[in-house]
Amino acid sequence: MKRTRFSSRKRISPDAAELGRLASGLAESGGRLEDRLWEARLAALIDRLLADGAEDDLNAALDRLFDTNASAHDELADLIESGAESCILSAKGQEYDVLLFNAPLLAWSRFSIPADRIPASILATLKVQLGAHVFAAGAQLALADFLFSPDQLPRSFVETARLTRELGNAALAHKDVELDTSSLPETSRFLSDTRYIVGAVAVPRGAPVFRWNEDDGSRDNALKEWARQGAPCLEPLLTGCAFQPLLADAYHAACRNADSASRPYSLRASVAFLQTNLGQPAESFRAIVGGFHDRNLEEYRIGFGPRDSDVIYHGVVWPLLGAEDENTDIVSEIETVLRESGIKEIVSLDQQFPFEFCDDCGAPLYPNIEGETVHAEMPEPTNAHSQTLH
Repeated sequence: MKRTRFSSRKRISPDAAELGRLASGLAESGGRLEDRLWEARLAALIDRLLADGAEDDLNAALDRLFDTNASAHDELADLIESGAESCILSAKGQEYDVLLFNAPLLAWSRFSIPADRIPASILATLKVQLGAHVFAAGAQLALADFLFSPDQLPRSFVETARLTRELGNAALAHKDVELDTSSLPETSRFLSDTRYIVGAVAVPRGAPVFRWNEDDGSRDNALKEWARQGAPCLEPLLTGCAFQPLLADAYHAACRNADSASRPYSLRASVAFLQTNLGQPAESFRAIVGGFHDRNLEEYRIGFGPRDSDVIYHGVVWPLLGAEDENTDIVSEIETVLRESGIKEIVSLDQQFPFEFCDDCGAPLYPNIEGETVHAEMPEPTNAHSQTLH
């Protein structure tokens, strides 16, 4: 009798293996003409897998290439992201390029930062401002009626692709999308956090998408005008918050840009929070910077406390992103932001701290002036809870 063959844990599906083969071919390509051949084959397979909901195949191929072929991994990741955040739709006999976009907002508050529905009147005003300052002339927009926290964004490529098509069809129908938010997770509370306005833009095939794709446009001017004209529209959504609008961009790129921008913003917000809450000037505080390691350097943690004591009032996590590692001069960037925020005394510790969290509450531990890791605890008279920043 033939024995049942148990599959190997490392075995991947034929579709995942084909993704790896095509991505490797693209990474080894010697010219743009060959690039286009590999890209077309990859894009067709990715589109089919996204339509079939084959998230596991996409992730299995990425995981395999991450361990074996970094260049092919990056090529495949770029094309999967592109396939999830863009598509071609037809309406009234014309084809349109559709792009899912994200307009991030950096915010901080001593109170809770809202993540909630966006009223129809504000959606309409936001579309006017985005259309005037960020997107090309004639672009059609649709927005989701919800201000997302990081925890509430689509969690997979397949979910992102579905949202792209839903919002793209809404844009072509001159509507917005009312989301069912009943299954969205609760938002974690942080002093400083990011919020996202998510939408889709549709333009005729091959037409400019963004204002800076036009001959007389630029990214800098688009950001300047969006921040100047769009910010007043956002104030009702972020009551009790200080906030900074970032430039809307393609969905995944905007998320990465927000992750990067949120790190210095969190430091500045922390200094402002300490001054406001404790009624003391920035120069009365000390910042201690330490690198926290697992197998490699994972993040820097910055502890804030008084200059005359070893206690830590507050802490910020500065995670490494992308290709950053031990050889990237992150400490200088952190020190520059702290000095610009008014902190005079900055201590950067050379020791390698273990990547540990509190066993009881799970909060990160922060370095103090003695080189120990401790809880961040605000002074009792403020009645303020210790908070951790993204």
